[in-house]
Amino acid sequence: MNAGLPRLALTAGEPAGVGPELLVRLASTPLAAGLVAITDRDLLRRAAARCGVPLELHEDDGQLHAHVPGSLRVQHVPLVVEEHPGKPDPRNARHVLTTLAEAADGCLAGSYAAVVTAPLQKASINDAGIPFSGHTEFFAHRAGADVVMMLASPELRVALATTHLPLGAVPAAITGQTLARTLRIMHDELKARFGIPAPRIAVLGLNPHAGEGGHLGREELDVIEPTLAWLRDQGMHLLGPLPADTAFVPAQRGRYDAVLAMYHDQALPVLKSEAFDRTVNITLGLPFIRTSVDHGTALDLAGTGRADPSSLIAAARMAVELASRSGSPG
Repeated sequence: MNAGLPRLALTAGEPAGVGPELLVRLASTPLAAGLVAITDRDLLRRAAARCGVPLELHEDDGQLHAHVPGSLRVQHVPLVVEEHPGKPDPRNARHVLTTLAEAADGCLAGSYAAVVTAPLQKASINDAGIPFSGHTEFFAHRAGADVVMMLASPELRVALATTHLPLGAVPAAITGQTLARTLRIMHDELKARFGIPAPRIAVLGLNPHAGEGGHLGREELDVIEPTLAWLRDQGMHLLGPLPADTAFVPAQRGRYDAVLAMYHDQALPVLKSEAFDRTVNITLGLPFIRTSVDHGTALDLAGTGRADPSSLIAAARMAVELASRSGSPG
């Protein structure tokens, strides 16, 4: 036992995507944690063979063991059918959801300090007749928690007021209540998880030029500004609403610790263009730590052994950092 180390649950995501290969690459990386892959052991063996990476697998015994590069402990969850790289099979949807449920329940029970997820294929799960909108929503439902999606790189932290919505549905989804909820979660998590005693949050406007005084839209005047004023009166340090086209310039970044964007593509292209291989998806508001890659299943690369594991490695390192700060060994 290494009592100071966090124990991380790892999920492989879509079996036919790059996730299993990313886990194999992660297993070769030194990490100050105990690692348990919740997936099919033979899936990992095949992924290791495709990558040409030696991998020693051990059955998980529920104990904390320091990670040894080139090895991995496994909580076996069998596939329904063997994977064919690049070709997701809806018959494996239940396998994918079982791995997520096992990871979440293990975190809730204190068996793991965090879960680190590889990418999955939402369409394949939906094609199996199972309503599913993503990792974030799954873990929120499992834990009974209100959550916020944040993506973080060494240079930027960006959270989203709305996530996977059609652009036409975004304005109606931004209300004073939802904004206040999101900002409270951000504020609390920046303090508790990131160790920032007085978080400064920049809030973007919805419209070009943050509405330009109502000439380019009234959401800033009618919803965003009154909500920010109310929360400032409660002691929160909030900047904005700021025009999105200038909020990320270097001269502005020293003014805030994180950004709240109104919709998915308002801010994430900036983040990913700067640090695609170092960006981590973090679910704020859960009673446990969840980090993930910032990319999809890359079906065109699956099976080639060439997928870049940098984002998964960054996600695992972020999980270790957050768990160590919160003192949660798992």
